[in-house]
Amino acid sequence: MDKSSKNILNSEKEQLAKLQKIVEKTIEEEKLMADNLLHEPEEIMSRGQKISDKVASFGGSWKFIILFGVILFLWILFNTLALKNLEFDPYPFILMNLILSCIAALQAPIIMMSQNRQEEKDRKRNENDYLINLKSELELRSLHQKVDLLLEEQIQILIKSQSEQLEMLKKLQKKLDHK
Repeated sequence: MDKSSKNILNSEKEQLAKLQKIVEKTIEEEKLMADNLLHEPEEIMSRGQKISDKVASFGGSWKFIILFGVILFLWILFNTLALKNLEFDPYPFILMNLILSCIAALQAPIIMMSQNRQEEKDRKRNENDYLINLKSELELRSLHQKVDLLLEEQIQILIKSQSEQLEMLKKLQKKLDHK
């Protein structure tokens, strides 16, 4: 193998090595970002936030609805069927209405607090998704530019090697013509 062929092969190996390093670096950066997203730092919540989340999760469950329905049914049943001296809330159940109103008045803002916190979490998640998409787009652009640069270098090397080969062919042609 002559010198120009070795140069061509060496330059191709160098180009492939550069390209491989670029791809490996990009993959490593993407892995770091994915690890950071999978292992998010834990959210620090105050006692009130923890309570509002628990109240909202219990207050919006079938367990709460069924339990509350059973309690109301027993309340009404007891106050309807009990002896007059044992009744604590006779019909029209004014005490029950007062308690229900108080529960609703307290439960609504607590659930709203929990929903607001969840909305903030969703907003942060959406911002992270946007930033990830933006970073991916920038990385793709960067990779395209690097690949284009490598291709340009390869084309220049090929043109140079072709010109060298053409010169060699001309020399061979001259030698053949002189014989």
